[in-house]
Amino acid sequence: MTQRLVLGITGATGAAYSLRLLRRGRELSLETHLIITPSGVINAHHELGLDRKALEAEASYAYAPGDIGACVASGSFATAAMVIAPCSMKTLASVAHGFGDNLLTRAADVTLKERRRLILMVRETPFNLAHLRNMVAATEMGAICFPPLPAFYHHPQSIDELVNESVERVLELAGVMGAHPKAWAGIKA
Repeated sequence: MTQRLVLGITGATGAAYSLRLLRRGRELSLETHLIITPSGVINAHHELGLDRKALEAEASYAYAPGDIGACVASGSFATAAMVIAPCSMKTLASVAHGFGDNLLTRAADVTLKERRRLILMVRETPFNLAHLRNMVAATEMGAICFPPLPAFYHHPQSIDELVNESVERVLELAGVMGAHPKAWAGIKA
């Protein structure tokens, strides 16, 4: 059976993570379901030179944020996990407080209520107290807050290697078969 992964993209910096997740999903034969916010489109254009159509072409299925009736808004639509990459502080706050006011936050709420994995690649620095409290609230509800902090144990030679390592770690957390983080490989204790 094909594994399904829901991917949300918001307006925070880090569009490279979402693009790599989509492409890696294809390599791993995942069925990807993409929801990208208007701010996510703007940011992807600035960071990657991609528009909505180009991003949606990378996914198996794509939905508009206002399509609250889409299959990913239902608990009966089984998925392996949902990843929001990057996850803005606005989206984090919406998830932490149960605001299912668009398809992205509704799908995140459904993921939590069904006790499935929700991974939030939160992007902001430094964190203020509201950010930290929202991360605690989301974590208490079952989400995994995963700020994409680079690992240097594997001696990365490029930004792509840093992005790839974070993406592989996220896919492993999502329970995706075939994910293989490398940062700790070869390190002697």
